[in-house]
Amino acid sequence: MEMDALNQSTLEIEGSKTRGVDNCDEMETEEQVEELYSSTPVPKWTHQLTIRGLIVSGIIGTVFAVTIHKLMFTVGVIPILNISAGLFGYFFIRLWTSLLSSLGIHSKPFTRQENTVIQTCVVSCASITFSGGYGLYLTGMDEQTYKVVGREYPGNRAEDVKNPALGWIFAFLFAISFQGIFVLVPLRKIMIIVCKLTYPSGTATATLINSFHTPKGSILARKQISCLLKCFSISFLWSMFKWFFSGGGEAICGFDNFPSLGMTAFTNTFYFDFSLPLIGSGMICPLIVDCSVMFGAIISWGVMWPLIHKRAGEWYPADSGSKNFQGLFGYQVFFSVAMILGDGLYNFVKIWVLTIKSIYSVRKNLNNHNRGSAGYNEDLSPEEKKRNYVFLKDTIPLWVAASAYVFFSIMATIVVPIIFPSLSWYHILTCFIGAPILAFCNAYGAGVTDWNWETAYGNLGLFIFAAWVGKEEGGVIAGLAACGVMLNIVGSASDLMQDFRTGYLTLSSPRSMFVSQLAGAAMGCIIGPLTFWLLWQAYDIGDPNGLYRAPFAVIYREMAITGVQGVSSLPKYCLSFSCALFAISILISFARDILPNRVARMLPIPMAMAIPFYLGAYLAIDMFVGGLIVYVWNRLNASKAKIFVPAVASGFICGDGVWVIPASILALAKITPPLCMMFVSSKQAPSLQD
Repeated sequence: MEMDALNQSTLEIEGSKTRGVDNCDEMETEEQVEELYSSTPVPKWTHQLTIRGLIVSGIIGTVFAVTIHKLMFTVGVIPILNISAGLFGYFFIRLWTSLLSSLGIHSKPFTRQENTVIQTCVVSCASITFSGGYGLYLTGMDEQTYKVVGREYPGNRAEDVKNPALGWIFAFLFAISFQGIFVLVPLRKIMIIVCKLTYPSGTATATLINSFHTPKGSILARKQISCLLKCFSISFLWSMFKWFFSGGGEAICGFDNFPSLGMTAFTNTFYFDFSLPLIGSGMICPLIVDCSVMFGAIISWGVMWPLIHKRAGEWYPADSGSKNFQGLFGYQVFFSVAMILGDGLYNFVKIWVLTIKSIYSVRKNLNNHNRGSAGYNEDLSPEEKKRNYVFLKDTIPLWVAASAYVFFSIMATIVVPIIFPSLSWYHILTCFIGAPILAFCNAYGAGVTDWNWETAYGNLGLFIFAAWVGKEEGGVIAGLAACGVMLNIVGSASDLMQDFRTGYLTLSSPRSMFVSQLAGAAMGCIIGPLTFWLLWQAYDIGDPNGLYRAPFAVIYREMAITGVQGVSSLPKYCLSFSCALFAISILISFARDILPNRVARMLPIPMAMAIPFYLGAYLAIDMFVGGLIVYVWNRLNASKAKIFVPAVASGFICGDGVWVIPASILALAKITPPLCMMFVSSKQAPSLQD
């Protein structure tokens, strides 16, 4: 699932779930790996599912849920978590078996199939946490976001507010989170075996898991686990240390506001804030993503915003607040949205074209085989034949998938309009009729490019249903809720296919993975809301001057308002510049596809560029530092970098994520940090002595 990189690459933007990784080679070991396991029988699918696996999945899922919440409420960038899930799963089960062994209790062997099933469950749980939209559409409905957008802003009505409550969040998630798991099950053979989609993240995860469970791999795994634990501890302790200096209420205190590049640069958000999770995210992301984010920061906070700021009083009211859409804030939000939508729309169309061409090619090849050509099975290696056999042996009946999809769709058609009265039953029914096509398109695109565009499809649903319902009938809330429905269906379907690819390469039963995916989704529907509620009660989520600003909640609400209201109240030239950036975003994406690779790989990714437009340049610096570390490491020792980068990055990300739990408990107990470390210029220093 997640980092989906900006994408969901390594980043998942927008809350962004772009998610992707570098196309880790399907290493040479992919074809020979089964020789290492030739003496190891493949366990039955029921033996791949274990109680200990579900318990460990719940623990890891909770850690990942808190981490996702923290990242969504701060920067909106989610790293890819597939590899981390496999690594943590291996560690916890090995720890489990070691403890039992020290007590003289025998435990069943830990297989790569069980490791894969745990990874699937954890990713499913984390995916539902992201798709729950806690930092996107869900908080975009609340009163805090309504106030940030501004009561006077046209189309932003007080009636279009729905504050979070555990009851309706539980009901909403259980109603919409399972359809995506069933929708593409009948196509698993076509996508994994016939089309041979690579799903690079799934392939990389399978390679890691396979390496863990070989005799040589166990030694390597111990080294990776040791590295992960060290980085996890460093990140946790560093976050705890920083907490002591972050007191002072509304003041800008702590290492998170360290003017490391000077006060002038700090004013324009150019500073290094010692954020290990962002450094870890930059390490997981491809270097082009990190460079794109940095380039976006330079042209926005280094060029565009200072130039537009000089036009205050001419292009927009000089007295407009920093979070007023009629001022500079309007440019920041709409410019970023325009680039995100431009890149998303281009890839939406591109994936449709690739899908149609691929289906035509596959059908043509199959027709040729049916006319007498040699069957494709004759050209397969023994390893591929074995994988195909295992993958097709434990079938998931078509009637089960179809009837379950219909059942959950009917349930959602009844439940969702009760929670959101502005949505009628026929709105929801339309979602579920159109969702299978979009889910297939997204899953196919992820298999080809490793980019999960669930947020782009969610935004498409947001605009369509906001416009359909209309302003006076509650189109803002309706659009945000419909976005959640589309996000869950499209995202879950893609994640399942990604995990099927992992299972295909580890000889895991698709039936056990399917059950694990359902279990993970159920966990996500419980763990996600509970961890969100912990943060919601402990912090002022959505406060533009606070720790957890939930930046994409504002963007999503504004997109919904635009869908029902229009853009007539925006500052001067905002719409014109936004249209230009929308077109530029499409042109850059097109150029990346048609130019020679040596040129195309130098072009920035528009969606990645858009992130700092609204959030600030500081995250670009952190991510760029992470990417630079990996680049230098690869130059010095590529083999070690390939092994240890995922462990280091995962430790940095998750250590800080776990610190959020005790920090939240302290906040609930009204225990504040004892110190406030802040910086002022030398000219301001004398005033502090008075």
